[in-house]
Amino acid sequence: MPDVVSPEVRSRMMSGIRGKNTKPELLLRRELHRRGLRFRLHDKRLPGSPDLVFPKFKAVVFVNGCFWHGHVGCRYFKIPQTRRDFWLAKITRNQKRDVEVRAALSELGWRVATVWECATRKDAFSCVAAVESWLADGGAEGAFEAQGPGTSGR
Repeated sequence: MPDVVSPEVRSRMMSGIRGKNTKPELLLRRELHRRGLRFRLHDKRLPGSPDLVFPKFKAVVFVNGCFWHGHVGCRYFKIPQTRRDFWLAKITRNQKRDVEVRAALSELGWRVATVWECATRKDAFSCVAAVESWLADGGAEGAFEAQGPGTSGR
């Protein structure tokens, strides 16, 4: 299936997609900071440059886009019909990298949590509260995603 927009338009659209400071990430950061939690951003000294690093809790949080990281069962994740093989390979590589990074961080003694985009869209305040609770409780790993129709459960 051919692309429905010109290469110039597609290029402009793709250049607007950010890897850092996304809306879900900014929302989570703003609320956690408001609740008194302090963190570092995108620490390049750690594997995968986690979105949020909480040295006090020896914990990191990744804020993953459902599409880019292949959130299975989520309504925001669907393989495009155009260049299907390319997208499958790209998303599979991202998922494999996510697993490797989590393992490397765990090996270094860091606790790892993933906040999915869908969780911030459906109920951001519950998501923030869950992350705050996870930090305080000292749980090993966490995954925060939306629950309900059209989404996968936690």
